[in-house]
Amino acid sequence: MSNILGVIIAYLLGSISCAILISKYLKLPDPRNEGSGNPGASNILRTAGKNKAVLVLVGDILKGLLAVLIARIIGVEGFMLGLVALAAVAGHVFPLFFKFKGGKGVATMVGTLIMLSFWTGLLVAAVWVAVAFIFRFASLASLVAAVCAPIFMLIFGNHLYAFPVLLITALVVWKHMDNIKRLMNGTEAKIQF
Repeated sequence: MSNILGVIIAYLLGSISCAILISKYLKLPDPRNEGSGNPGASNILRTAGKNKAVLVLVGDILKGLLAVLIARIIGVEGFMLGLVALAAVAGHVFPLFFKFKGGKGVATMVGTLIMLSFWTGLLVAAVWVAVAFIFRFASLASLVAAVCAPIFMLIFGNHLYAFPVLLITALVVWKHMDNIKRLMNGTEAKIQF
């Protein structure tokens, strides 16, 4: 019962769109109708600036972190804890509260990884920062970080989480298909730090 409850709570937490809620609270344009149309930190950075993007980033990381923490508290462990992480990211990508149209799940993924395996989460975040700083493409940084996640989990974390993390990677890559096309044809927007 705790396993099912953990997955449900994680999905519902993931469904809370920090970008949309912060935009509404601060009377900013709806991120689904601005910039890339993606309700995530990268689009908020482009459309509303650094301070608001940091708020969204922290909120999205915290909801992933909190989802796994709550699951641990109620007794979820092993492979099921990995599925809780997947549910949190799926909630972000397909939010119940916002007509199942959400973000790309990268920050929420990092939050879940930190709680599953601190070193894995930290290394994935470090990869994102390094790739974003060097190449200035948020999408490329997200893709490389996501692909590294299951590898780092196998090396530094618990192998029981590796398959759910691989599914998270697949979801994140799938959400970035348009970005991949733009990266390949040279039309992807760069980050302005």
